[in-house]
Amino acid sequence: MRIRTRLWFFLVALLLTACTGLPEGVAPVQPFELNRYAGTWYEIARLDHSFERGLSRVSAQYSVRDDGRVRVLNRGFDAASGEWREAEGVAQFSGDSQTAHLEVSFFGPFYSTYVVFAMPEAYQLAYVAGYNRDYLWLLSRTPTVSEEVKRQFIERIDGLGFNVNEIVWVEQDSALE
Repeated sequence: MRIRTRLWFFLVALLLTACTGLPEGVAPVQPFELNRYAGTWYEIARLDHSFERGLSRVSAQYSVRDDGRVRVLNRGFDAASGEWREAEGVAQFSGDSQTAHLEVSFFGPFYSTYVVFAMPEAYQLAYVAGYNRDYLWLLSRTPTVSEEVKRQFIERIDGLGFNVNEIVWVEQDSALE
């Protein structure tokens, strides 16, 4: 019985930490300043997932809470329903606060990696990955970016082994508000 209990705790711990690692070759930005990162970011591109499928005008707002963690508010327009969808979560640093490797949770005790691995224009553009190469975002402080910014993003992520053929370019039409 003791061995079974220990095995169960080990498996639960493994599951809780399995989504908080980093993809091989992807390194978080250092030094990182959370207060400069806070604010509104627009989703320019992503690898698609069920929780964002069909959404346009996607944005994320990050604000520092009193306890040092980060409030995350994701918002997107669902054209099929004609309604806005929101998800609120919390993020915390995976290690030290100077390293852009955070863990974010939208579902209680379950956390997943949020790593800012490039900021080609300091705190104006951000390349963000999850714990593996299935999760990827290009974020911007503005709803649109130049074709050159898009080209540089594709070049960088292709070199890191992300599937550039699966990138979704997010519509940021302000008429949807």
